[in-house]
Amino acid sequence: MNAFDSRRRSLAGPAAGAALGKVAVLMGGLSAEREISLMSGQGVLRALLSQGVQAQAFDPAQRDMGELKRDGFERCFIALHGRFGEDGTVQGALELLGIPYTGSGVMASSMAIDKIMTKRIWRAQGLATPAWQLVDSTEATCRALAVLGSPMIVKPSREGSTIGLSKVSDPGQCEAAYALAAQHDPEVLCEQFIGGDEVTIAVLGTGAGARALPLIRIIAPQGNYDYQNKYFTDTTQYLVPAGLPVGEEEAIQALALEAYRSLNCRGWARADVMIEAQTRKPYLLEINTAPGMTGHSLVPMAARAAGLSYEQLCLSLLEHAALDHVPESTGGAA
Repeated sequence: MNAFDSRRRSLAGPAAGAALGKVAVLMGGLSAEREISLMSGQGVLRALLSQGVQAQAFDPAQRDMGELKRDGFERCFIALHGRFGEDGTVQGALELLGIPYTGSGVMASSMAIDKIMTKRIWRAQGLATPAWQLVDSTEATCRALAVLGSPMIVKPSREGSTIGLSKVSDPGQCEAAYALAAQHDPEVLCEQFIGGDEVTIAVLGTGAGARALPLIRIIAPQGNYDYQNKYFTDTTQYLVPAGLPVGEEEAIQALALEAYRSLNCRGWARADVMIEAQTRKPYLLEINTAPGMTGHSLVPMAARAAGLSYEQLCLSLLEHAALDHVPESTGGAA
């Protein structure tokens, strides 16, 4: 059964939801994206409750993860973003507790949040991604600018939501850009800037059954799709259908699926792509294994374009909660 087929089960509503047992919606957490995670989690919680799921909010920043087992939770919907939620740490804890969870497993989560590791894998698989350099100082950032060209993107390797990101056009901006990125991560990534159309592609499912949702083309004010324009303004335009040339959307969907499968993602994710203006060549930027679920978020928007409501999407993702390793029965006492 693929991710779209599960919609038929989700349409059963409260009866299907009740059968999923006691569910914790993990939200908040310790990352720089805590505020957004709380927004995502509250949206997911309301949606699951409307479908009859026995769902409760659970903030790992305020409660010990061991309470999930003690309190009898049977599944977790991960609405955490960034570190300690999207990086394999929470996934590992849930593996030890034996509680199935939404989204990718430990290894895929830890690789996907690390933009440098992700790029290495994609490059090894022959998938296009902008050129990059790992830097450890202002001086190294200036050298990267000379190699990668102007403008250049400087950002933390292991953060999301454009946190700590700068666009650098001349050497005089390197010191501030490096310092900002290094506040969030000792690994600072300098990346070739690709000018052109910005699109995002949501993927649902696992392995051969994974499917890409319709593309969304993003048009941000002055081309600046930053933290503020992502979550707190209504001036960013989201085009779905994306209005791309014939055949281009299908090719980018295929690229996103390759990127998703190369990291062994499961459940769901969202890949961000830049289409170079002159050549129309798509370049993979990054992949998010616990995408946002706020009122401005893109996966629910793409799901609606595919005929899947926010509530149905949440229920479908929860239905496919899984573990990397199913615990073996311990049998009787020794």
